[in-house]
Amino acid sequence: MLGNRVVGVLAESSNKWERRVPLTPSHCARLLHGGMDKTGVSRIIVQPSTKRIFHDALYEDVGCEISDDLSQCGLILGIKQPKLEMILPDRAYAFFSHTHKAQKENMPLLDKILAERGSLYDYELIVGDQGKRLLAFGKYAGRAGLIDFLHGLGQRYLSLGYSTPFLSLGSSYMYSSLAAAKAAIISVGEEIATLGLPSGICPIVFIFTGTGNVSVGAQEIFKLLPHTFVEPSRLPELFGKARGLTQSALAAKREFKVYGCVVTCQDMVEHKDPTKVFDKADYYAHPEHYNPIFHEKLAPYASVIVNCMYWEKRFPRLLSTQQLQDLMRKGCPLVGICDITCDIEGSMEFVNQTTSIDSPFFRYDPLINSYCHDMEGNGIICLAVDILPTEFAKEASQHFGDILSQFIGRLASTIDITELPAHLRRACIAHRGVLTSLYEYIPRMRNSDAEYSSDKLVNGYSGKKKYNILVSLSGHLFDQFLINEALDIIESAGGSFHLIKCQVGQSTNAMSYSELEVSADDKALLDQIVDSLTSLANKSENYETPIKEANRISLKVGKVQKSGSMEESDPKKKVAVLILGAGRVCQPAAELLALIGSSSSRHLYKKCLETIFEEQIDVQVLVASLYLKDAEETIEGIPNATATQLDVSDIGSLRKYISQVEVVISLLPPTFHIMIAKACIELKTHLVTASYVDDSMSKLDDEAKSAGITILGEMGLDPGIDHMMAMKMINQAHVRKGKIKSFTSYCGGLPSPAAANNPLGYKFSWNPAGAIRAGRNPATYRSHGETVHVDGDSLYDSAKKYRLPDLPAFALECLPNRNSLVYGELYGIEHEASTIFRGTLRYEGFSETMATLARIGLFDTEPHPILTHGARPTFQKFLYELLKIANQDSAGALIGEKEISERISTLGHCKEQANAVKAAKTIVYLGLNEQTKIPASCRCAFAVTCLCMEKRLAYASTEQDMVLLHHEIEVDFPDSKNTEKHTATLVEIGKSNGKMRTAMALTVGIPAAIGALLILVDKIKSRGVLRPIEPEVYIPALDMLQAYGIKLMERTEGSPPSTIF
Repeated sequence: MLGNRVVGVLAESSNKWERRVPLTPSHCARLLHGGMDKTGVSRIIVQPSTKRIFHDALYEDVGCEISDDLSQCGLILGIKQPKLEMILPDRAYAFFSHTHKAQKENMPLLDKILAERGSLYDYELIVGDQGKRLLAFGKYAGRAGLIDFLHGLGQRYLSLGYSTPFLSLGSSYMYSSLAAAKAAIISVGEEIATLGLPSGICPIVFIFTGTGNVSVGAQEIFKLLPHTFVEPSRLPELFGKARGLTQSALAAKREFKVYGCVVTCQDMVEHKDPTKVFDKADYYAHPEHYNPIFHEKLAPYASVIVNCMYWEKRFPRLLSTQQLQDLMRKGCPLVGICDITCDIEGSMEFVNQTTSIDSPFFRYDPLINSYCHDMEGNGIICLAVDILPTEFAKEASQHFGDILSQFIGRLASTIDITELPAHLRRACIAHRGVLTSLYEYIPRMRNSDAEYSSDKLVNGYSGKKKYNILVSLSGHLFDQFLINEALDIIESAGGSFHLIKCQVGQSTNAMSYSELEVSADDKALLDQIVDSLTSLANKSENYETPIKEANRISLKVGKVQKSGSMEESDPKKKVAVLILGAGRVCQPAAELLALIGSSSSRHLYKKCLETIFEEQIDVQVLVASLYLKDAEETIEGIPNATATQLDVSDIGSLRKYISQVEVVISLLPPTFHIMIAKACIELKTHLVTASYVDDSMSKLDDEAKSAGITILGEMGLDPGIDHMMAMKMINQAHVRKGKIKSFTSYCGGLPSPAAANNPLGYKFSWNPAGAIRAGRNPATYRSHGETVHVDGDSLYDSAKKYRLPDLPAFALECLPNRNSLVYGELYGIEHEASTIFRGTLRYEGFSETMATLARIGLFDTEPHPILTHGARPTFQKFLYELLKIANQDSAGALIGEKEISERISTLGHCKEQANAVKAAKTIVYLGLNEQTKIPASCRCAFAVTCLCMEKRLAYASTEQDMVLLHHEIEVDFPDSKNTEKHTATLVEIGKSNGKMRTAMALTVGIPAAIGALLILVDKIKSRGVLRPIEPEVYIPALDMLQAYGIKLMERTEGSPPSTIF
């Protein structure tokens, strides 16, 4: 589902007041109608909601689908955390998850996403290069918070006996828009400017803490009132003037404005050493060096404290309960606290509860330490609403969606998160059920005593360490991932840790604090760990600001220390191989490696031990897959094999596993190989792949040699066995001074004759898109000295009938396979062979049918109007469109093979009626004439055809596939007037031993495993990037293939068939 370009929007369920949306209808309209190639979005499905700020009908009007069912969505968006039952498997989610700091209350949500193999993006973590959040509602929290407080302030002053213009204000949610709310504030401001405020409550001073978005939003509302901002140092002067007036003058004087004061941490504390001035970097690192002064220098002059700055326990409080009690006894003018941060028992110790939008205040009487939910009586009023932005749901959603919509296309269309830009990649907490590298500290923080099972498997470690010490760390431990570096230092050195205390910052400017009990078995090792942690802390303290500090932090992954030793009585060499991937190819590779040292593999030793294995080996196999279940299924029934979950895009985890083995076999798609190869070079670990060695891999040759490792590529079937067969035949001819006159090679993965039971004579064990595209690739080859080029559009038309000499019952055809000339150079015959040809084998008639389907337009990749506009068509209606059949009743009977074949002939798509009939049979077999509606995900003919082929041309569980590989070379020898013709043929059919093993899996997986074995026993001594075209590789590899049971037949013209061995 990931990357399918279908986006879902959740109906919010966390709070009755939550009316915000991640995308407004206008954002959806731009995404849906901007062109899928540009926006990355094909469909948007919105769950119905009767409380959402935008009605469902508005979404429908712009083309969204309204449905409770989001199962077709690859990316699902929300604002707050959804209920656990709303988490679907294999989907990507984006919302404010509040999980990246291991918040205990939200760990069940994270566990659910991981269990469902989901991906999680957290809006809070989408930050720019300077550490500033790109997605936030902070200003709207500030705006709504201050408006709500002014509404309550009017009521509170009334209860104290003063009528003020604030009394006419409503709560934020009562206004139809932010503009309407601002208009009401302006109206209040005009009344204050005209009539003034009662002198008994003046001057009214609002103190704003912090300068972030929340504070800016609150100040924006405040500035709509007639106001003057004063510096913190001038507050005593302001109140001194008021105190200097006589009682009668004070009563006659009315204030026509309010006062504001913005304070930061340097106004709230002072250094304990009177000779030292405030230093921000020192304060962040060592808050214990500072004393609080807010309660003495600022709070005595405040009418309202608007708290906009998050606080952490390691810092002094703004106001403790005792400090507030002392202030109130001295007659402090404080009326209320507007705690927009909703920091419970935090910087304002007495704010011990959250409040709701419909009941936003509680009253606290510090003199008797009582809490009430009314406006009457002694004390101060406190606002602590934790969902303020939703009061301006429309504007907040518009602002939020303006930014989020820029990212949706990438999130909705991306499968591999390494392809995402850095700011989105960093925001991905989990991908496909696995925590990404930046967030792998979460389970460590949740349970610092637990060790990963994979570490136990490889290291054999358990037990309590002998020495321990308490260490404290402070900094941007979580939002800038310093915690990863700290924990890596401990674990990579062989130590362990136990989390004693953890206090996490809740904003990008806030730092965090942790206390760890660090342990080691060796005192010197413990000292080394402490020194490294101290260096890390000292490095952080050298920077002036937290942002600069964060930019200089580097993440390091240490090599896991192995404990334990081999038993001296065991004569076998113990080694480990990591197999990346868990597809069909992996199982035979894992089995061969895991059983190589067992009694069941003695038949291999019997034939190969004397010449190949100079010592017995015992291979521990670790199969790693994105989904643990797939890896577990791969190793089922295989001893000496272990399954683990691994996302290879998580470089830290990838390096960790590579560091534990001698050889890596990558059976992943080729796009991953360069990343894996670079990690192997760095960790000096050998690598084997079955994929082509492309230019980017070839460029790693020098680096691999310098690292002393072998990167063996093209170790599968084609490429792989084809190379080895060819080089054996060619080198044997060259030894006899022969000259290669002609080289032809044919290979094909086909259904076995019994399984070729459809008109096309072909089946797919994977998505057919790749195979169809391969049929449109251009080809080049040499024939009798002439270079022949075939355009991709003409490839199917160039197919020729072909019969294998030793297998004449197979009615086959051959298509040229890409550029054959490169193999002339690779095999060293480019200057001697007048014919060099590589072809793909299919059953006869395949190419003509595929060519006909192509001419009809069934492989066109351009969006088709009938699939992109209006109601969804049926397959039959789409077929009518392609065949230009007009005036047909789509609700009538199915169109049959006869009508389809006649129409194909009429349109000139086939020269022979027999071919048109076969094409028509294929169309009907695929269901392209049926009256079922085409899914909305299909927007072009190519997608429609792939969908039908994937459904109708799949292998049944009991059906067998077949691999055919055939080489022919013609050789001229100096001592003979005749040209000799040599052939080598491989025929392999899928095997069933309780579980079907495809021929393709065997002929790709077994060579890869053999390559790893040859490296493990040092039979391949060459280093760098290799192909299996050298004798040190192909000679023992072909011997082992024969020992395994994969037979190759060789014939020389005029001689009876014999095995190649």
